[in-house]
Amino acid sequence: MNDRPEASSEWPRRAHSTVEKPFLEGPRSRVGEFLRVLRISGEFIRGFRRLHFVGPCVTVFGSARFHEDHPHYGLAREMGARIARAGLTVMTGGGPGIMEAANRGAHDVKGRSIGCNIRLPAEQQPNPYLDRFVEFKYFFVRKVMLVKYSVAFVVMPGGFGTLDEVFETATLIQTRKIESFPIIVMGTEYWRPLMEFIRGPMVQAGTISPEDARYVTFTDSIDEAMEVIERARPRKREGPRPSALLAERRHRPEGSGAGP
Repeated sequence: MNDRPEASSEWPRRAHSTVEKPFLEGPRSRVGEFLRVLRISGEFIRGFRRLHFVGPCVTVFGSARFHEDHPHYGLAREMGARIARAGLTVMTGGGPGIMEAANRGAHDVKGRSIGCNIRLPAEQQPNPYLDRFVEFKYFFVRKVMLVKYSVAFVVMPGGFGTLDEVFETATLIQTRKIESFPIIVMGTEYWRPLMEFIRGPMVQAGTISPEDARYVTFTDSIDEAMEVIERARPRKREGPRPSALLAERRHRPEGSGAGP
C-alpha cells in the first residue's frame, strides 16, 4: 500500500533560480545592489513570518540522494518519528532523501513537519510530508532559518551540503554566536573517517580544542540521540503570541496530538 501523499500544490512552477550567480560575481550597479538587499530582506521577513510559531525544532540534515529502501532513509524516518513524539517539530531542508525521511517520520505520528526549501536545478522539489514549507532563493537565508528555530541538530549521511551545514553550525557554537546546542551525527560507519579526523589530527594539531570535539555526538542509537536532545531542550515557557492584527496563528498539523 502506498502511503505517500501528493506533493504540495504550493510548489511554484519555476524550476530554479539563478539569482545567486550575479550576486556573487562582484560589484554591480549601486541601484541593482540596493534592490538586491531589499529582495534578501524580503526573504528573511517571509521566513520569520512563516516560521515564528513552529518551534522548538530539531533540524535534520542529510543527503537528498537516498531512496526509501536505503537503511539511512529508514534510520532518519524513525528518528523523525521519535522527535515528533517528544513534542518537538521536525525541520529539514524540505527536499527528498534524508529530508523526506525525517519529515515522513513526523508525518507518520501526526507530528509537526516543516521544510525550508531551496530553488535548485535538481533535487529541489519539496517532499510530500510537509505541513508547511518556505521556499528560498538564497542558501544563506535558508541556513539562517534552519539554525534560528532549532534546539538540536541531527546529521545523517550526506554530501557537500550536509558538511557545509554541520560545520557552519559547529562554528557558530564554537564561537558562541549561538547556544551550545547538541549536534548528533548518525550513520557512524559512514562518518567514521570524519570522526577520527576531528578527534585525532584536529585536536592534536591544536586547530580545535578537546572541548570543541565534544560539541558533536556520534551515535547510531536513537535512544541515546533522544537523551542528548532532551537534555538540551529548553524549559517550558510561553512562546510568542500570535497577533490578530497580522493574521497570525500557531502552527498545528491537522489531527495532531503531538506537542503543544
